[in-house]
Amino acid sequence: MRGFGKVEDLDIYRICEGLSDRFWVEVDQWEHFARDTVGKQLVRAIDSVGANIAESHGRYYYRDKLNFLYYARGSI
Repeated sequence: MRGFGKVEDLDIYRICEGLSDRFWVEVDQWEHFARDTVGKQLVRAIDSVGANIAESHGRYYYRDKLNFLYYARGSI
C-alpha cells in the first residue's frame, strides 16, 4: 500500500478493533428491545470507527485521509 505500512500496525486501529469486539460481546447480552434499538446503532457506530481509520490509511492525498478520519471521529 504505497509504503504506508499495514493498518493493523497502528495502535489506534488495534484499540478500536478491541473496543469493537468488547461492545459486540456486551450488547449481545442485553435484552431484546435494548439490543434491537440502541445496541444495533451502537455496534454499527463503533465498527465504523475502525473501518474509517482503515479507509483513511490507504489514501494518498492528505485531504482524503483527513476526511475519513473526520468520519471516524464523528462515529465516536
